[in-house]
Amino acid sequence: MKPLHLLNVIFFTIILCISCKKAEKQEKKVSQKITLQKLENSPTYSNATLQLKEFDNTSNTTQETIDFQFEVKEYVLGAQTESPNTKELANSKKGQHIHFILNNQPYSAHYTPNFKKNIPEGVNHLVAFLSRSYHESVKNKTSIVVKKLAVGSNPVDTIGINIEAPTLIYSRPKGTYSGKDTKRILLDFFVLNTTITKSKNKIRAFINNQEFLISEWAPYAISGLPMGKTTIILELIDPEGNLIPGPFNKVKRTITLKE
Repeated sequence: MKPLHLLNVIFFTIILCISCKKAEKQEKKVSQKITLQKLENSPTYSNATLQLKEFDNTSNTTQETIDFQFEVKEYVLGAQTESPNTKELANSKKGQHIHFILNNQPYSAHYTPNFKKNIPEGVNHLVAFLSRSYHESVKNKTSIVVKKLAVGSNPVDTIGINIEAPTLIYSRPKGTYSGKDTKRILLDFFVLNTTITKSKNKIRAFINNQEFLISEWAPYAISGLPMGKTTIILELIDPEGNLIPGPFNKVKRTITLKE
């Protein structure tokens, strides 16, 4: 075989191999199945308590920077949660903390009970709850604070939420995941003024358009996500599958996975 023909054969062989690998990778990505499994092995912290000092239910203030002072009992902020999940999920090196959620936007994490926050003018809806070091919420009646905060000289309620109505509060997943943290990703949320059961209200989740029905208020682990962007939609629905009215009861978030 002439040298030129041999080079052509080698060149086309390399191109064929690259094309086959790309096709295999694309086929694997398309066939990749997302799974949702209840997360186990978390300590319950059933006696953990979170309280907010110096605020009634509709506190009014003209100060946009508010000094929040929480009181925490039967729970240690800054400690690593004693669970295998600290190694199997994205885990904060700073330890256990408070998830501070304003108007159902992505939370900020706070590792001490006292901190300052800039709160926009108007009527704001605050939900704060205790979180394990791997960001799973502590789910009991005393681990959460729910308040309306009226800020400004003439605050206007543009959200119009009834804090006594069934309400979904999104928590995780959030942000960017890399390396081993992409294998299992926490899905977690809080439900207020309702129960989640097979015969009553449920959570409908869409993860990259794959649908899941959640009938137990619990943390879940997502597996099988591809690298890149993932879209997550959570909906609080009634027994007939209808979206329960409320400004927070349908939430859409995007996260990123990278090698």
